[in-house]
Amino acid sequence: MELKSKTVIITGAARGLGAAIAQGLASQGADLALVDLDTDSLNATQNACEQLGVVSRRYAANVADESQVVSCVSQIAEDFGRIDGLVNNAGILRDGLLVKAKDDEIASKMSLDDWQAVIDVNLTGVFLFGREAAERMILFGDGGCIVNISSISRFGNFGQSNYSAAKAGVAALTVVWSKELARHGIRVNAIAPGFVNTEMVASMKPEVLERAKSHIPLGRLCEPDEIAHAAIFLFENDYMDGRVIEIDGAQRL
Repeated sequence: MELKSKTVIITGAARGLGAAIAQGLASQGADLALVDLDTDSLNATQNACEQLGVVSRRYAANVADESQVVSCVSQIAEDFGRIDGLVNNAGILRDGLLVKAKDDEIASKMSLDDWQAVIDVNLTGVFLFGREAAERMILFGDGGCIVNISSISRFGNFGQSNYSAAKAGVAALTVVWSKELARHGIRVNAIAPGFVNTEMVASMKPEVLERAKSHIPLGRLCEPDEIAHAAIFLFENDYMDGRVIEIDGAQRL
């Protein structure tokens, strides 16, 4: 896909990976629909993209709310007159052990609220935006490209039952959608980052983050721009389809 003058939706675009990917795509000439609940924080992303000479608009939507997602994608389609790409990036963390016990005493359990919040945003949100964007791409008839953000945690990471389950689901959706949507000229791939130097990773428990960093052979966290570079590749390479690319500094969970 030639990104110049194409319209790409990015969820969770206010900061971190979403902001970096937005600026990366803008550098290639893509116009951007920036989605986040925190629209005030989207100002910086929007300004950075517009300085690169592209059209950039902000949209507020809870990715886990079906009516908000439907309305948001409909508005984007009306505003831009086309939808060529989607980056399903929005995500949250609610880490904790399934059951925490010490000396045969139960200290805590992962709450259903913490489980459901992560599933709602990290998996259901991907489904909803993917469904609505794919529908518009089919109706516009120009094909398209979807990039989902999974994680190497999909293989199972200590203290992340909810996050690992959601990101494994995202990887599975990527393969299913690539098979279903290929006949419409829509490609679907995913990026599975390791630990990236973002605000979300910084919010992890210090001992968990330090343990993770100690297992990265390259000896450092990934930088957001390195994920953005991979996203650009997935958009531009028209024969990449149905794959999950791991960018983890040789770390394997």
